[in-house]
Amino acid sequence: MASSKRIPTNGGTPLAHNPFAALSAAGLPAGPVETHSPAPSVRAEKNRGRVDIVRQTAHRGGKTVTVVSGFTGIGQPEKEELARAMQRACGVGGTVKEGRIEIQGDNREAVARILREAGFRPVFAGG
Repeated sequence: MASSKRIPTNGGTPLAHNPFAALSAAGLPAGPVETHSPAPSVRAEKNRGRVDIVRQTAHRGGKTVTVVSGFTGIGQPEKEELARAMQRACGVGGTVKEGRIEIQGDNREAVARILREAGFRPVFAGG
């Protein structure tokens, strides 16, 4: 029978050599100061533009979806952040597709409230 060698799982001894120790004496500028802030919130600026809120059922197997479109000057990360806020407020799922935010169900009023708080001017369009 071959003797098996056990591998310690308690973390063992720390590394004896710190490969980054020489960098502190190299005269490099200090890194950015990290401040611990709460989760990033949706910016609340006024007059960020008009966005359309539409309730759709076509091509979705009879399911109703609230679609928010017409964003200008807003990037994908902020759209995803707005979509998460809408999903939490409505208690439903949703996604960001092709520059539009899609929230499951007919949640136009709750979505409009969140958009108003974020500084947008929501307009109900279509059916």
